[in-house]
Amino acid sequence: MSKRNSQTAKTAARERLRAERERQAKRDKAKRQIIVACSVVAVLAAAGGIGYAVVQANKPTEWEAAKDKALVKPANTTGENGTTVLIGKSTAKKTLTIYEDPRCPVCAQFEQSVGPALKKDLDAGKFKLQYVGATFLDKNLPGVGSKNALSALGAALNVSPEAFLEFKSAMYAAKWHPEETDDKFKDDSYLLEIADTVPALKNNAAFQKDVKNGTYDRWALEESKIFDKDGIRGTPTLKMDGKTLTGSDGKNPPSTAEEFDKVIDAALKG
Repeated sequence: MSKRNSQTAKTAARERLRAERERQAKRDKAKRQIIVACSVVAVLAAAGGIGYAVVQANKPTEWEAAKDKALVKPANTTGENGTTVLIGKSTAKKTLTIYEDPRCPVCAQFEQSVGPALKKDLDAGKFKLQYVGATFLDKNLPGVGSKNALSALGAALNVSPEAFLEFKSAMYAAKWHPEETDDKFKDDSYLLEIADTVPALKNNAAFQKDVKNGTYDRWALEESKIFDKDGIRGTPTLKMDGKTLTGSDGKNPPSTAEEFDKVIDAALKG
């Protein structure tokens, strides 16, 4: 091979090597750009995800937001916030106040065993009934069923006092009342299923809309404040003339219809 050919071959080899290095450099640059772009996208996505999570975490819950909702008072209530629920004949001279939490299992037992006797005396005009709804079990268990059920009771009260009493009784019935740790009353669909057993509420479009829309959520929150304000420590609690009514044990409310009649007769004479 001549020196000229040898030199030409070397030059061509160097040119090919240079061109290959340039191509590799371009590939490396493109690869770095892709990596950087992907990293930026990943960072932005992560930041967006974190931001969304933070927003969601700080977003008020439905019941926290209910505190700022417009207060809608159910019909058949009185008082500044519509939280006085008084049912019965105007001619009745005395008032029986009852404090109940919708999720309370003892309230359910009381309503099942004593409720009919109480309703009989109420209808007879022996006393008026003042209902005070409590929601303390939502804090203790926790959950939202007590508040949601109380809001639904407000919707029933807006229909009529009779619908309210029937719905409350059905809610505490053995068939429908859940274990206190089972927050079934949080579901509007379950409450509406119970309400369908009450003639005045069955297929009542206005009532159903109020339950689903939480029309009386704010009212339920205001109503439940009375329990704390009055210093009540448990449910059910019965009071007449400012005195707590208890059964034979002197601690708990009457547990039978017979015991209730005895206690009420004594209170009415007092």
